[in-house]
Amino acid sequence: MNVPTRLIALLPKTDLHVHLDGSMRIDTLIELAKTYSVRLPSYTTGGLKDLVFKESYVSLAEYLAGFRYTVAVLQQELALEQVAFELARDNQEEGVRYLEVRFAPQLHMHAHLDAITVMRAVDRGLRRATDEFNRQPAVLHREEPEFRYGIIVCAMREFKSSYSEYYRDLLRLHRFAPEKEIFALASQEIARAAVVARDEFGLPVVGFDLAGQEDGYPAVDHRDAYQIAHRSFMMKTVHAGEAYGPESIFQAITELHADRIGHGVSLFETDMITSEEIQDRQGYVEALSQYIADRRITIEICLTSNLQTNPTLGDLKHHTLRKMNAARLSTTFCTDNRLVSNTSVTQEICLAVQHLGVTPKLLKNSVIYGFKRSFQPGSYLDKRAYVRSIIDYYDKVWRDYASQHSDEPFCQQANRLRTMEEAGRAPADDPTTAAELD
Repeated sequence: MNVPTRLIALLPKTDLHVHLDGSMRIDTLIELAKTYSVRLPSYTTGGLKDLVFKESYVSLAEYLAGFRYTVAVLQQELALEQVAFELARDNQEEGVRYLEVRFAPQLHMHAHLDAITVMRAVDRGLRRATDEFNRQPAVLHREEPEFRYGIIVCAMREFKSSYSEYYRDLLRLHRFAPEKEIFALASQEIARAAVVARDEFGLPVVGFDLAGQEDGYPAVDHRDAYQIAHRSFMMKTVHAGEAYGPESIFQAITELHADRIGHGVSLFETDMITSEEIQDRQGYVEALSQYIADRRITIEICLTSNLQTNPTLGDLKHHTLRKMNAARLSTTFCTDNRLVSNTSVTQEICLAVQHLGVTPKLLKNSVIYGFKRSFQPGSYLDKRAYVRSIIDYYDKVWRDYASQHSDEPFCQQANRLRTMEEAGRAPADDPTTAAELD
């Protein structure tokens, strides 16, 4: 099907899973590297795309290689603020109206930069971009929805001394302790800092995350950190099921109280189950997916990133999003890393429409789920009102576009569904009624 890229760019969207250090502009990386004397393998856009930030990667290790450069240039407040500002602006320009930026403050900490200072620098950049956008006449006159954002603080499942000065010093200080205890200690410390940043400094820290290598570094080792967040009424997401099996997702939900799951691509992969206690593997994944569906635990879908970090997928048509939609799971489209994956929210949605049979109805559901299942700050009533305004704006953009492009197959499909709904004849396999979006 021909994908109406212009329409998708116009629609209001979210990005709930985007890493700050993986999403900077490539020219900014070059500029900051020169400013802070960080050695790069190339100082041209073309050179970096050939050598580091590629269209495809042969392994997860190659995918992650670029982070050594992006993190290296983000060791100063001004750099963090600039990159956060530009990330918000890039999202605004493609129609994103709610953004949750995640990062691990401990990757940027050193003798002159503590966790709170890191978070405040990122917030300044995001807030400046937000204030500029929301002063536009169309937003002030409520012709367009305002832009909002939140910050998600990441802990790391594991780390090495080369990752940052903070990690180096922590490993040295506790060099006689088991590694997993040191990893857990770092997670607890940053969980406390996230709560303090929100409660004492008024920063919009809306969630807590666990990132890093799954295999060999189980989520349950970080249970105490998540208890700190949980007891403080902080929302929680976990990278799980990206490179490990359904059991990793199960741990994230049951041990860490995850409200959302990052990636979750292995949810239905029975051959990735390792526990000998699980005799009925198919029954296990069916029960797990049912549990996720019942509780509307939203899965943050990152198509391009999944294809790049899991080369065995081979083709997007094999992505598990199709099974997730069939199981009526709550999903939403995210970028993961705009620079490293060379993508945008608009591009991710276009890929889903083109390769995974995402219909106009499924598209609307996933987009609205992004707003509904976001961790945005403020009261529940305010969030409901904001979501309502987003739905109204989404419908207006769609109607205006469809009236001018009625010959496009995607618009024709949407119009047929709308006609059937109005006549009370919505197809049986249509996963969500309009009422559910309220």
